[in-house]
Amino acid sequence: MDLNIPGFDYFQLNTYLRTPDGKRDGKGVWQITPVWSYTVPVGNSNVVIDGFIDWVVDNDKSYHANFHFNPQIKYDLAKAMGWGEKFYVGVEYDYWSDKYGISHDSYLGKEVLGGTNQSAISLLVKAHF
Repeated sequence: MDLNIPGFDYFQLNTYLRTPDGKRDGKGVWQITPVWSYTVPVGNSNVVIDGFIDWVVDNDKSYHANFHFNPQIKYDLAKAMGWGEKFYVGVEYDYWSDKYGISHDSYLGKEVLGGTNQSAISLLVKAHF
């Protein structure tokens, strides 16, 4: 669903009923995914703040609810330098709790995998053609 929120380039709210093939767990659980982009003029260029959240809200036997948050903050360096537009430099944060639906506190999550919660910051360079 597209939401018309003042100031946002776009804001979407998507819902999914997850129905994987076969007999594995995770069937019939709901996922909510908001996606957004917001542009802020800065000097002679723009800062874009965008990203998504994937939130699987249900548990199903061994499949655990999980939350994935991935925002980016990018500066349009090309526009600032007069090279055109859409060459971004920035930073991204990635947080995912109970990654792949494996509980961080389960034996598999804690003892075998060493944890299933992820948190990472990345620098990024992004070009649009």
